Amino acid sequence: MACPTVSRKHVPEDMTVGFIGAGRMAQAMVKGFISTGILKASNIVASDPDPRCLEFIQSMGIKVTDDNLKVVADSQLVVLAVKPHIITPVLKQVSSSFSRDKLMVSIAAGITLSTLEENLLPASRVVRVMPNTPALVQAGASVLAPGSAVLSGDPELVSELLSCIGICESSTEGLLDAVTGLSGSGPAYAFVAIEALADGGVKMGLPRDMALKLAAQTLLGAAKMVLETGKNPGQLKDEVCSPGGTTIAAMHKLEKGCFRGTLMDAVEAATLKAKELGAKK
Repeated sequence: MACPTVSRKHVPEDMTVGFIGAGRMAQAMVKGFISTGILKASNIVASDPDPRCLEFIQSMGIKVTDDNLKVVADSQLVVLAVKPHIITPVLKQVSSSFSRDKLMVSIAAGITLSTLEENLLPASRVVRVMPNTPALVQAGASVLAPGSAVLSGDPELVSELLSCIGICESSTEGLLDAVTGLSGSGPAYAFVAIEALADGGVKMGLPRDMALKLAAQTLLGAAKMVLETGKNPGQLKDEVCSPGGTTIAAMHKLEKGCFRGTLMDAVEAATLKAKELGAKK
């Protein structure tokens, strides 16, 4: 599916963007930026110690390097897309080169704004983002939280860029652990639901490939109805449940199995784990 072109309000036409880390999320973001035309491939550079990641991301037409300092030097906005355990060494490496005229966007899970700011020069502009894996197909859900020294317009610029890979909401850092528990970990819950629905179809006689396709399309369609109709999901559920029909019988089974409560427990467990991991940084 082609990614639609987004409107340009906050992102300068010739803006330069660098990625420290060229893994799957960086690749997803680069794909979205280029396919929507929000950035030119020639204005994007990425670094990574893994030559395979660099080879793949370079195939999109961007520049690559193994030098993090070059990424910072050549970029107005730097996306920090490395594993949490190497954040501090990377920040210390680039800190002296990261001036006030640059903006850093961190997508590293569990790394707080205070950790980022403490390891950069005073008054560095930082925005923390919690994306999720459907960004790989330009259907991500991201939430951003601005740091203490951002300029007016920085959050809007980051939001516009992230809208190339899905939707983006602005919030405070205090809610990012809950975001992690819901949308960050949420794709896994959906994948299990698709798998279970497909298994149910197979149990009742459907071919596996048909059951899987129907299950995935059903969740996709339901999600689009929630987003596009603006109706409460409870109302949409009621509209499917005819009196004495098949769906209300199925809903009874789901309620007896604590379906809603189990999903709520999952979000809570993931949120608490995110808080625990963040406290260890």
